[in-house]
Amino acid sequence: MDVDQAPSDVPATGQVFVEHHDSLATVTLSNPGKLNALSVAMWQQLTSIFQQLAADRQLRCIIVQGGGNNFAAGADITEFPTYRHDEPSVMHYHNGILAPALAAIATCPHPVVAAIRGVCVGGGLEIASQCDLRIAARTARFGAPINRLGFPMAPHEMQGLLRLAGPAATLEILLEGRVFDAAEAQAKGLLTRIVDDAALDEAVEASVRRIMRGGPLAARINKETVRRLESGPDTFTADEYATLFRYASTHDHHEGVQAFLADRDPQFSGE
Repeated sequence: MDVDQAPSDVPATGQVFVEHHDSLATVTLSNPGKLNALSVAMWQQLTSIFQQLAADRQLRCIIVQGGGNNFAAGADITEFPTYRHDEPSVMHYHNGILAPALAAIATCPHPVVAAIRGVCVGGGLEIASQCDLRIAARTARFGAPINRLGFPMAPHEMQGLLRLAGPAATLEILLEGRVFDAAEAQAKGLLTRIVDDAALDEAVEASVRRIMRGGPLAARINKETVRRLESGPDTFTADEYATLFRYASTHDHHEGVQAFLADRDPQFSGE
């Protein structure tokens, strides 16, 4: 098994593992005890790993999964006071750490299949939304309850969710902050298919076999054609984009994070 390590300047909290089986690669998100919450190290590993996988023309398919019984529970909020504490650091966290990882998954030329069990919320849902197929266990749970932390979803992170669910469902997910089941996720367009929990591995393997039976060049061209047909250019000016992150210095943003870390209900003021 080949494992990419975290950069030396980032504490090694959580890991992303990649294992190769001939022309199949399996990427596993692992942060035991934290429902595979994504640390800075893990986001950076995802970027590096998918850049390497994209360059490997021997690959035919990639599986993304979580270690244990969960996919991923979003960002590791315990790191926020260190990596995401003011406006510049918030912008860097989203633009320089999360966005490159999601882009590396989205632009990977090989078919990417998400195998989802357990919790798939926040950053986990963002990762799954960038995969080509999403196969989920019936008891999996989904959502983006970041409204409880007092901040919105950044544009690059919202892009995959918006593409799958559309504006109405995306706003429902973000404004209500509910965690919902796989049946509702599929109804919103977030899932390719749902299977019984015990059948998830078999269903993912069957999907991978079907993909790998097809021509890899055709698969790559199909992915590129879909991307080209989608309207996805960045329409924000630099000033408009910067404005989106001014919430970083607000009371509600700091209150949401501090309340989470203190295990108490947040007291939002709307400021």
